[in-house]
Amino acid sequence: MLDLILSVLCSSLIFVVFKLFDTYKVQTLFAIVTNYVVACVSGIVYNPNPYNISELPSEKWFYGTVGLGILFIVIFNVMAKSSQINGVGVTSVATKMSFVIPVIFAVFYYKDVLNTWQIIGVLLAIGAVYLTSLKKQGLQLKNGALWLPFVVFLGSGIIDTAIKFFQEDYLTDSEFAVFSSTVFGSAAMTGFIYIGVNSFKKPLKLNFRNILGGIALGIPNYFSIFFLLRALNSENLNTTSVFTINNVAIVLFSTLLGILLFKEKLILNNWLGVLLSVLSILMVALL
Repeated sequence: MLDLILSVLCSSLIFVVFKLFDTYKVQTLFAIVTNYVVACVSGIVYNPNPYNISELPSEKWFYGTVGLGILFIVIFNVMAKSSQINGVGVTSVATKMSFVIPVIFAVFYYKDVLNTWQIIGVLLAIGAVYLTSLKKQGLQLKNGALWLPFVVFLGSGIIDTAIKFFQEDYLTDSEFAVFSSTVFGSAAMTGFIYIGVNSFKKPLKLNFRNILGGIALGIPNYFSIFFLLRALNSENLNTTSVFTINNVAIVLFSTLLGILLFKEKLILNNWLGVLLSVLSILMVALL
């Protein structure tokens, strides 16, 4: 449970850092790519088990990390586009509701068994994500842009499902750090290629704020994945419990941080979402 709590804390910190990007005028794309470099280096430095990098291509999971790294960049850009057109609320709901994809995968592929209370908890979690993300004007979907949140939903779910798949079928405990580092390294390389292509249209500013923003983002980003892998390896919680608690707790904790740090105002639906978040976590984790 401690690993899951640490993963939630790190993931929630990512949202705080993103919020500060607007305040300090950090150029998001450059900071994102820097973050992947920092996350990769964090895995190399933190890894308690020495590893020969030249042996990476021979690992069965190596090419999977390349695919995940590419998917990280693609989904990030679709999320940004969806946020601009459909709004942050819609995109947030699409991202966090994606936990149902690895949950369904775990039930059918790994034969996870859910009791009645856990099923109710999962359903409450879906409602909690929706209500917590609502704003006064509601969730607005623009005609012709419905595919954006759908791709975010599908892509985010595939990423979580792939992480579980590699953790369960290919990784040993000692490989969690190097696996996470390789995923972020792949994302960084993809990001550099993307920057190179787009620099002709929109030059990026190499400045201290962008680099500092990437460092602030990269460290919690690495540990959010590392601790999630360890939580998925726990014998006390099944896959459904881990992903449900993880996503709902991130929504809950991020909302509370928004209130405490940024004086964000919640409407009645948001408070109902917070209440459902607590109930769903209790049902999935304890019943």
